Amino acid sequence: MKLIKKIRNIGPGAMVAAAFIGPGTVTTATIAGSSFGYTLLWAVAFSILATFILQEMAARLGVMSGKGLGEAIRAKISHRGLFLGVSVLVIGAVLIGNAAYEAGNITGAVLGFGLSWSWIPFNPLIVVIGIVAFLLLWSGKYRLIERSLVVLVSIMGVVFFVAALSLKPDFGQILRGLFVPNLPQGSLVMVVSLIGTTVVPYNLFLHASSVKNRWKGTNQLSTARTDTFVSVIGGGIITMAILITSAVAFEGLQKEVNSASDLALQLEPLLGSWSTYFIAFGFLAAGLSSSITAPLAAAYATSEILGWKEGLKGRRFRWVWIAVLTTGVVFSCLGFKPTLVILFAQFANGLLLPIMAGFLLWIMNDHRIMGDHYNNTWTNVLGILVILITVVLGIKSILSATNLV
Repeated sequence: MKLIKKIRNIGPGAMVAAAFIGPGTVTTATIAGSSFGYTLLWAVAFSILATFILQEMAARLGVMSGKGLGEAIRAKISHRGLFLGVSVLVIGAVLIGNAAYEAGNITGAVLGFGLSWSWIPFNPLIVVIGIVAFLLLWSGKYRLIERSLVVLVSIMGVVFFVAALSLKPDFGQILRGLFVPNLPQGSLVMVVSLIGTTVVPYNLFLHASSVKNRWKGTNQLSTARTDTFVSVIGGGIITMAILITSAVAFEGLQKEVNSASDLALQLEPLLGSWSTYFIAFGFLAAGLSSSITAPLAAAYATSEILGWKEGLKGRRFRWVWIAVLTTGVVFSCLGFKPTLVILFAQFANGLLLPIMAGFLLWIMNDHRIMGDHYNNTWTNVLGILVILITVVLGIKSILSATNLV
């Protein structure tokens, strides 16, 4: 009974998993598997460990302080100039960045469904995805949004886990890939990409804000941690399943893989004509979940950093996520890739991730905010190691944005 109760309590953590397993992660894991086989599974495992360390802190912040990360930053930073700089960075990276990336989330959701009519120059499912996301967010019902995302993550898990098992992978190679770090020639960029698509700054805002809406007090802390552990590990297993499926499907083939939709062709001998729909539904779940979490995270981060207290049904809160969602739908329908905006978002996110992780670590050592549940020495050591990794990721993102790599 306790296990069933814990499973039923899964929620805020699943929102984090839904956020990081978007079309970008699916595509990156597919290309990693087809290019390097099982050898980069350790990078996925490391990214999940790093994500859990940061998200556990974010969850603890929400439970014990009743604050989101943006609210905690407002309470912690008294210097107006520093707070102004942080505010500009957060709004620039999370709000503008998520608006730019939303087009990719929505386009990815409909990637496997080639619906078209001569009188409509775009896939009509784009509008359907936009409407579904809009209705869920407009409801202002946290539990409804949370439950919907749990379902979508479950669908992704089933699709990609079944795909991986059905191909009968080599479990010995899987274990070797997980526990023996290896960097094949030309794989460094892929390693950075696998970590970068999992450890994302806006999830820190999304998680702390989601948790504070669900749990409060010391007696709820264990539940929040279980939720975080199960969800983040589960998300990591889904990512690994995608990589393993690709590794087996493309083993020995000299074929360039550009996206996860190429997996459908390789699964045809096993699943027949169903392979296309099988992968399409995986993409649909990944894209739809991300198209919901990106606007929601942007609204949480913006409202908290600006001190708005309205909540999910607040007018200004709604205007933020509507702007992000609408931008994504319009860009998807037009087939327009806002390259300059995305480059700016990469640059800003490259700065934001280590800075926000640093602020989170600083806040988690503040006894006034955290009481007796501040970080211990080991948590701080692990947090510092993760921040150092995020600095490397940030530099890579910034260099990519400036076309230096």
